[in-house]
Amino acid sequence: MFPEIRNFESIFYKIYGKKKSVIKKQIERYNNLLGGFSQRFSGSDIHIFSTPGRTEIGGNHTDHNLGRVLAASVNLDSVAAVALNDSNSVNLYSEGYDQPFVVDLGNLETNSAEMGTTSALIRGIAARFKELNHNFGGFDAYCISDILPGSGLSSSASIEVLIGTIFNFMFNQGQISPQNIAIIGQYAENEYFGKPCGLMDQMACAVGGIVSIDFEDPLTPQVTKVNFDFNAHNYNLLVVDTGGSHADLTDEYAIIPEEMKSVAKLFDLEYCRELSSDIFFSKIKELRIKVGDRAILRVLHFLGDNDRVVHQVNALEKGDFQQFLSLVNESGNSSFKWLQNVHSEKNTREQGVSLALALTEKYISEIKEGATRIHGGGFAGTIQAFLPGDAVTGYVKLIENVFGQGKVLVLNIRPHGTMYLNQFYE
Repeated sequence: MFPEIRNFESIFYKIYGKKKSVIKKQIERYNNLLGGFSQRFSGSDIHIFSTPGRTEIGGNHTDHNLGRVLAASVNLDSVAAVALNDSNSVNLYSEGYDQPFVVDLGNLETNSAEMGTTSALIRGIAARFKELNHNFGGFDAYCISDILPGSGLSSSASIEVLIGTIFNFMFNQGQISPQNIAIIGQYAENEYFGKPCGLMDQMACAVGGIVSIDFEDPLTPQVTKVNFDFNAHNYNLLVVDTGGSHADLTDEYAIIPEEMKSVAKLFDLEYCRELSSDIFFSKIKELRIKVGDRAILRVLHFLGDNDRVVHQVNALEKGDFQQFLSLVNESGNSSFKWLQNVHSEKNTREQGVSLALALTEKYISEIKEGATRIHGGGFAGTIQAFLPGDAVTGYVKLIENVFGQGKVLVLNIRPHGTMYLNQFYE
């Protein structure tokens, strides 16, 4: 059955909101998705999937040391039109790429030549499904995404969770939990794609809404939904794309968890989450000699931001939005000074993130409302801002005058994570 997109309108309200202009745009977008599929494949029994991007709200670089994070899915997403095929291969076209990503599911070994590609993610996810005795098989897919790469909204994690969700519903009747789909996606990114990421991105994309995630037990992280409506407080969540490539930053991302763990190791521990703050502070003089000052500062950030997530959740649940904003600013300050992930040491001439934070802090000090912080991995890319609705226009003008048109995204929190839309077909 070739679906009529207008019949998905009710679920579009849940995903994208009820603004008529937005729904009209999404109907056009999904019709383009089906058109892209039909141009490339002959299947007519079409299945549609949507996986959101995510925004990090609290806990910067804490997940990889079994810490806590606060994150939320957003109204930008990756969507796919999918049909089963008679082969044992996945054939996936992605908008903007001339050639498909083709993966032979009979060969699930890591392939160094395809690291950093969507093919690596597909192969890694299928390999993990096989290891866990889940079903998987061949399909054809056409994908489009409005989560721009490098936007800090986890375009790669969205694709990973999307692929895992396709395998889940096409071959496993949707029996695998969103949390486990997220863990499978992280495995593929770590082992096949070649990026040593934590689990926050995939988990937020999979579960959806505002979520507090505690990774103390990494195999069964505690995921708690947080009920809060930013719009009810007349506040907007904004992300600023400051530019800069993430291509040469993998080693700078990787050294953060390595340095944190180097401190834990001196206490015969593996992760900073296991550290006693009192014992850590009592040993700083000795630690300086063994691991250096930056590693110590990064652990200081971890300890502070890990606790801060608990306070942020409490503030939101109590409706104390000003306290929440204060904690956002504290987190941003800690990332800048102690975590030190606001610019790359390889190119100190380019410090777009630092500049955007400086301009945003100045703007907030003038209007006397709001908060800002680094967003995501850092070193390049995006910052986050929370601003009252009547301050957004002036802020956008200020930022775009420096960084260019379209560099500010005004986001909405999406209440749903990864989805198989045919379940809601009317």
